[in-house]
Amino acid sequence: MAVVAARLLLLLAVAGALALPAAGEIKTESFREDPRPSIMFEKFGFSQSGAVRIVVSGAAVSSSFARADPKKLGFFLLSDESLVHAIYESQEGPTPEKRAAAAGGDDPDAAASGCVLSSPYVKKLFTFHDMEGGHYNKSFPVTHPDEYTLFFANCAPQSLVTMRVRTEMYNVNADGSKDYLPVGQAPVPAIYGFFAFCYAAFLASWGYLTLSRDRISAHQIHHLMSGLLVARLLYCLSAAEDQHYIRVTGTPHGWDVAFYLFQLVKGVILFAVIALVGTGWSFLKPVLQDREKKVLMAVIPLQVTANIAAAVIGETGPFLQGWVTWNQILLFVDVACCCAVLFPVVWSIRSLRETSKTDGKAARNLSKLTLFRQFYVVVIGYLYFTRIVVYALKTIASYKYRWVSILAEEVATMAFYLFMFYTFRPAEESKYFSLDDDEEEAAEMVLRVEEFEL
Repeated sequence: MAVVAARLLLLLAVAGALALPAAGEIKTESFREDPRPSIMFEKFGFSQSGAVRIVVSGAAVSSSFARADPKKLGFFLLSDESLVHAIYESQEGPTPEKRAAAAGGDDPDAAASGCVLSSPYVKKLFTFHDMEGGHYNKSFPVTHPDEYTLFFANCAPQSLVTMRVRTEMYNVNADGSKDYLPVGQAPVPAIYGFFAFCYAAFLASWGYLTLSRDRISAHQIHHLMSGLLVARLLYCLSAAEDQHYIRVTGTPHGWDVAFYLFQLVKGVILFAVIALVGTGWSFLKPVLQDREKKVLMAVIPLQVTANIAAAVIGETGPFLQGWVTWNQILLFVDVACCCAVLFPVVWSIRSLRETSKTDGKAARNLSKLTLFRQFYVVVIGYLYFTRIVVYALKTIASYKYRWVSILAEEVATMAFYLFMFYTFRPAEESKYFSLDDDEEEAAEMVLRVEEFEL
């Protein structure tokens, strides 16, 4: 049984590592003949005045092996630090002193079976033995500030669980009101609100540039870029409102629908803009080649699918069966989209390099080549930062500073937008690549050197 307990704890470790900090909203979920040995509900950062409320109704257990011991099914809280100790204990085996202490507790049978509920490193809340008629309703104070994950454990062999569970995790403010946002996400509504204001100012400046001052020089791609700014503005605004209402009431009041909608729109438009800018569409060439169209036909459906799946996962939570698998699939889809949008930039760089050898406009082509190389490097840096570095910040940062990863992502996104919009802003052809005779001769020498090196 010690091996079973070790595997269970390792499973909890994997699930906890993949789980992002929950919004802390009130959630209700039903389970029918669920065979899983563990179910993860929420991850929440508590202050010294935190609490967990669990309402269970219609609880029932069926087993083909024997009558399930109700003391082997229950709910518990587990911090990340305690999880490491619990895994180590399950692999090494408890000391005689710990075995004696566990056997002398309120559940010696669970201790003897190696059930996770008997571990001294978990905060057991209650078991099915404490229920009356399959119902339970109680709040549990959390006085030690830390980030905890709420789990349900089923240590009864070959047993199926049916129940309806309503969970609330919150901190209590000084005035007695409830704050349903984790400690580490307290500044998040203000962060999104600030960037919503920034994108509004950005959009106003860009609109003046494309619709007024340089309206004649604006191309179709510039209008699509305007749409990207609108989508990003609405995304930040809906995210701020979503987090605000969750903090106050525990539910998003419909703002989650707007949040997921604009998350989908801004994701699709962003990848489309990167791919189209990378091809030089509308400001260097009027049409797309077949291979470039295929990239867009692949990226856009993938982004739509990934965002719909992300909305489903976000609205259900880690207690969804196959939750870990879905997260792995979404990660793969996101990486695939990131790789796909780089191909048009690479193709443009190769095409400009080949053209520079034949058309006699060395300086103009060198300017374009340099421009697209810079864009390629910046896109790589942006995608790497928002996919790898931001995730690392979420993982390694203290639970009190989880908001730092959101701030870092928004700052990086704003910096990337500023670079892309400034570099490919509306301008007359002469302003883009106009060079004098001396620069033309210097560019020809550079291209000859590049050709020799290749």
